Amino acid sequence: MAQRKPIVGGNWKMNLHRQDAVALADAVAERFAAGEQVDLFICPAFPYLAHVVEAVERRKNVHVQVGAQDAYDQPEGAYTGEVSLAMLKDVGATVLLVGHSERRHVIGENDLLINRKLRAGLEAGLQVVLCVGETLEQREARQTDAINAGQLAYGLAGVAAEQMADVVIAYEPVWAIGTGKTATPEDAQSAHAAIRRQLAHLFGDQVAGQVRIQYGGSVKPDNAAVLFGQADIDGGLIGGASLKVDDFLAIIDAAK
Repeated sequence: MAQRKPIVGGNWKMNLHRQDAVALADAVAERFAAGEQVDLFICPAFPYLAHVVEAVERRKNVHVQVGAQDAYDQPEGAYTGEVSLAMLKDVGATVLLVGHSERRHVIGENDLLINRKLRAGLEAGLQVVLCVGETLEQREARQTDAINAGQLAYGLAGVAAEQMADVVIAYEPVWAIGTGKTATPEDAQSAHAAIRRQLAHLFGDQVAGQVRIQYGGSVKPDNAAVLFGQADIDGGLIGGASLKVDDFLAIIDAAK
């Protein structure tokens, strides 16, 4: 992985009520002891962020970060239903996801809004994970690399090269999320390599070589090692498997 430290994230999406979220966070924090080898973050639903932060802090595990699945780019105001970055930081969040495929294709967010959220997250001092990826129709039309390049260019517009130290890219083929389908290791590596080439085009080879790119398409314990063994895959953004502590920890172990 070219001196890049692997990073694994658990995106719990709209799952788990408070008791289960706290229990899962507690179990992960208790058993995860690979902070020197793997960076780890978990993203619970908004109502339970503070509770999950407290569960991790009780275990005194400084290696487990807690993140938010989304945020709004404005600091405060009449934005009913939105959550500001200052609010997220106030309850202990240190990581922010932006541009997840479900935000793009279910909620309807566009690249301009995603870019505003990403820049606001960086300005607030959070680590920001920018998700990119193609739909099945785009894949079948052989547009994977073009779609990813476009989402990167828009999503990272206005970001300075030095800010990229706080950016992680998550490649998530939309057709493989929650479907049980997974890109072959070779296909995933090809997409990741193309993403790194686009980062080099935008920020230069040195930055591109340092940015970590996660794979986020139905990673499971039985395919994690071969996926993470690819040259340009630096860990995973995990959905369903992150809701089961044994599966999640097995995936984390594979990233070592």
